[in-house]
Amino acid sequence: MTALLVTAWVLAATAPWWATRAAVARRAVVVSRRAQGAAGRPAGARRGREARGGGRGDPDDAGPLETGVLLELLAAAVHSGAAVPRALDVVGSCVGGREGAGLRAAGAALLLGASWDAAWATAPPRLAVVQRALRPAWLHGAAPAPALRAAAQASRQDRTASAKAAAARLAVHLVLPLGACFLPAFVLVGLVPVLVSLGSGLLGG
Repeated sequence: MTALLVTAWVLAATAPWWATRAAVARRAVVVSRRAQGAAGRPAGARRGREARGGGRGDPDDAGPLETGVLLELLAAAVHSGAAVPRALDVVGSCVGGREGAGLRAAGAALLLGASWDAAWATAPPRLAVVQRALRPAWLHGAAPAPALRAAAQASRQDRTASAKAAAARLAVHLVLPLGACFLPAFVLVGLVPVLVSLGSGLLGG
């Protein structure tokens, strides 16, 4: 039972690493293709396609994304040649949910001429890191991809630190259960046979 619990905790701790890599690779391909296609199509054609359901994410895109993955997807979009508003729209279409709606709303507001802060006024708090990473690109013309990747790296480092802290807490919490499992086993397997042998020898003598 203890081995099963430890295995489950290890899988839970390591799953975000490989799941994140797979999610980045899968969704980055989708975002890059859509960003390249969006750059070459009129806005009316894009809206018509989305109205028919062609602008939604694929079935693998259900559920909220980890912040680092979201930043990597935006970096892939701008690296493919999409402007910041178009990258927000494309990634928002792939992500879906509250975060996706917030990205698309911010992109649409920027296209309509809203200020940077006003465009993000209604965005979910989780998108604040995206707003901070893209601010220099929009206001000062800096390259957006390096800032997005740096923010993604910082997010992954924070996630790793949190995982290590959780693992340390787990080690402390497992002391009592492991002791409760191993101490009776040690008594039954190590001490009881010795006591029985000594008792038999004394009684026989």
